[in-house]
Amino acid sequence: MTLYYSLVFLLLIIEILVFVGLIIPLPFHLKRKMFIFISESPVIAKLQHGMRITFIFILILFIDSVNRVYRVQLELASYSKDPTRGRAAALGDRSEIQARKFYSQRNMYLCGFTLFLSLILNRTYLMILELLRLEDKIRLLEGDKKAGGKDSARLAEAGNAGEIGRLKREIEVRDQDIATLKKQTEGLSREYHKLGDQLSTEDGTPKKDR
Repeated sequence: MTLYYSLVFLLLIIEILVFVGLIIPLPFHLKRKMFIFISESPVIAKLQHGMRITFIFILILFIDSVNRVYRVQLELASYSKDPTRGRAAALGDRSEIQARKFYSQRNMYLCGFTLFLSLILNRTYLMILELLRLEDKIRLLEGDKKAGGKDSARLAEAGNAGEIGRLKREIEVRDQDIATLKKQTEGLSREYHKLGDQLSTEDGTPKKDR
C-alpha cells in the first residue's frame, strides 16, 4: 500500500473512532459540554477546514481508482477473448491482471468508505446536536433547574457557527463599505460648501463694484 493510501486508511480508522465517540451513551450535561466545545473550539474549526481539503484529494483518488478498476476489467476481458496466447503465458498474465484488479478494488473501496463515513459523521453530528437541543427544551419545560442558561444558548448556536461566521464577515464588509461611503460623502460635502463659498464671493464682488 502506497503512502497516500496508508494515510487514507489511517483517516478511516480515525473516522471510525470519532463515530464510536459520538454514539457512546454519556450523561446529558457531559455530552452537551462536549458538543459545545467541539462547535466553539477554533482548533477544531481549522481542523475541519483542513479535512474538507483532504476529502477533495480523497475524492480524486476514488475517481482514479474507479478508472483503474474499469481499465483492468477491460484488459482482463481482452485476455480472455484472445485465442492466440499460449496457455502458460495467458495464465501468468491473467494472474498479474487479477492482482492489479484486487489492489485497484481495494483502493476504490478504501476511498469510497472514507468519503461515505465522512458524510455519515457530519449527519450524525447534526442529528445529535438537534437531539440535545430538543432534550434541553424538554428539561426546561419540565422545570429542571439545570436546563437553560448560557449552555443552552451556546448549544442553540452550535452547528450554525459557520453560518454565523459568514454573516459576521458580511456585516463587517458592509460596515467598511458604509464607512467608506461616509468619508466620500463628507469629502463631497466639503467640496460643495467650498465651491459655494467661492461662487458667493465671486458674485458679491461685482455687486460692490457697481
